[in-house]
Amino acid sequence: MKLTYPVILEPYEEDGGGYVATVPDMPGLVTYGSSLSETMEMVQDAACGWVLTELEDGRPAPRATALMDVDTEDVNAQKALILLDMDAYAEKYGRRAVRKNVTIPAWLDTWASRRNLNYSHTLRDALESEYRQQTMA
Repeated sequence: MKLTYPVILEPYEEDGGGYVATVPDMPGLVTYGSSLSETMEMVQDAACGWVLTELEDGRPAPRATALMDVDTEDVNAQKALILLDMDAYAEKYGRRAVRKNVTIPAWLDTWASRRNLNYSHTLRDALESEYRQQTMA
């Protein structure tokens, strides 16, 4: 799942410069980088962690505010978009898994077993597809 969110980048003059980044759709998320590129990397990582925590706690990812609807108080602030690859981030950093016991018809189990299908992987793919359809609607 890929998500896009607006970011506010405010120049930071102390400690030699850099930027402070906030994501309006993620309360409490604030990060800093000593350059614009470092700040963008930091905010992308922090935002992925923020969203992953929400998902692992059973809450949906927040809806993104349109970039043109983001207001900044600092006249020197910049607005940008970040792209979050949640699948890659969760694969690397996701720690929480939930075990589910499912019941399927015997004929379907026979069919899947003959094809060496991984039940967990198949169910996860189907649920992620359904999630994308529901949240992008």
